[in-house]
Amino acid sequence: MITVTPVPAFADNYLWLLERDDRALVVDPGDGRAVGAALAQRGLRLEGILVTHHHPDHIGGIGTLLAEAAVPVYGPRAEAARIPTLTHPLDDGDVIEALGLRIEVLAVPGHTLGHLAYVTEVGAGLGTQTLLFCGDTLFAGGCGRLFEGTPAQMQASLSRLAALPADTLVYCAHEYTLSNLDFALAVEPHNDALAAEFARVEALRAEGRYSVPTTIARERRFNPFLRAAEPALLAAASAHAGADLREPVEVFAELRRWKDGHRRRAP
Repeated sequence: MITVTPVPAFADNYLWLLERDDRALVVDPGDGRAVGAALAQRGLRLEGILVTHHHPDHIGGIGTLLAEAAVPVYGPRAEAARIPTLTHPLDDGDVIEALGLRIEVLAVPGHTLGHLAYVTEVGAGLGTQTLLFCGDTLFAGGCGRLFEGTPAQMQASLSRLAALPADTLVYCAHEYTLSNLDFALAVEPHNDALAAEFARVEALRAEGRYSVPTTIARERRFNPFLRAAEPALLAAASAHAGADLREPVEVFAELRRWKDGHRRRAP
């Protein structure tokens, strides 16, 4: 049986531990001490590290972990020069075998040019569950900033993730959900279902509970960046841009620019 456990770090990061018996993988260990403490507390032996992209809050703790155990470090070949601890460079379509799992590698450029996501299935038969570890590409209610890629690249990457099974559990790397949904409501202020989702997450966070993982089904319904082809989003983005936007990629690009300047309303 596989268990997925969040290791909170910094202001809002989630470092993910995948556990089977006394063995573990960790995804994006930006804080090695936090991961080390979680491993010790849970009696786990680290067997590998998965990296989605090169940003320091995702790789900064790798050296600390390798000082304790020389384990494989899997990550994007395209960013190998910026991840000096990488031992197993990966490309789109590669497959990792670890913890008894078959983990598929997806290239999802946009946030960074070499960004990867990892997809695996746990369970068997009718009980199979798809898990997605997507770093800073897809968030609950949002998506990552375009630090290196283009709107077209990011939209294509998000479309690829949105095509995963509806019940896929989405393990993103940050607790951004309330601010993302606040922006979504700025785009669609009269969307009652979206307002109810915001209230649900607000209640979770008030109780100190995590808002992730989310699901692909939930993101298809509420995430504006997965809905750029819908008339309501086209109309809102066109009004914000002061231009007649026609193509989904134009709508996506305007939504991303709008989000970059958005500030969450005071509670």
